[in-house]
Amino acid sequence: MSNPNLKENKLKRFIGVSTRKLIKFVSPLTYIKLQYRYITHHKLNLKNPTRYTEKLQYLRYYVYPKWDEVSRCAGRVTVRDYIKEKGYGDSLIPCLGVFDKFEDIDFSKLPKSFVLKASHASGFNIIVKNKDDLNIELAKKKFDKWLKKDYGKMTLERHYSKIKPQIIIEEYIGDKNSLPTEYKIHVYNGKARNLYVVTGRGSDIRYTELYIDYTPFDGSQFNGWKKADKCPEKPSNFSSMVKMAEDCCKQFPFVRFDCYNIDGKIYFSEMTFTPAKGTLILDDDKADFQMGKWLDISKYMKTNSK
Repeated sequence: MSNPNLKENKLKRFIGVSTRKLIKFVSPLTYIKLQYRYITHHKLNLKNPTRYTEKLQYLRYYVYPKWDEVSRCAGRVTVRDYIKEKGYGDSLIPCLGVFDKFEDIDFSKLPKSFVLKASHASGFNIIVKNKDDLNIELAKKKFDKWLKKDYGKMTLERHYSKIKPQIIIEEYIGDKNSLPTEYKIHVYNGKARNLYVVTGRGSDIRYTELYIDYTPFDGSQFNGWKKADKCPEKPSNFSSMVKMAEDCCKQFPFVRFDCYNIDGKIYFSEMTFTPAKGTLILDDDKADFQMGKWLDISKYMKTNSK
């Protein structure tokens, strides 16, 4: 005999998912407000946003979807030309190919290690440390599914919807255990203010939260991340990393600029305009307001914001 409670729970989940999809389709702004309230436990104020997370929601809904250059820089393929135009082409991870379809990839011509990425989304990646271990059939199923998705519609980060779905293959620059240390530099109105240093990605991932002068910025960490036992050593050319981030992000109100530093060589990773869709849970609520003070969106504000 089937469990009636299990059926009831399945029905509740079905109704919940169906309702969310309906709200997202009928009223995206209502969905964003509900999503923000549910995750952060704060009411979203778009008329007079003061929190960092509120201002990200404003940019997410009103500003970035209409800004073609944002879509260009969010795209894994198109951002490469942008980085070159800014004078930092030597920071790009070598590209092994760009493909419209998975079946066009000739794996026999690829090195032992590489990374497969969807151009139009966040997180649609496969890291291949050993080609012999790659299940090509399974990878094809994933990318066939990913390439059909409108990531911008799915997440209501509409700037992604303008990006052509493609597959880009880049060299793998990590070691056999994990990706290299990543520096997530937050740039507000052209000024780098803080960063997260991410270590152990792929094994024991840890985060360190810092002001841009490399002193601790406690409370700015979010979503229950595990803190590093000690702060990673500051790269000797850290000022060059900051300059690169500011040069590439100065035309936008906010960008998180991600890069690597391997033995003094700086590699560009990506530009993210709405981290975690802006629905971040900061360890210290004061940090939300502090980061909100750094982010000035007054020139983008509408009089009819709801």
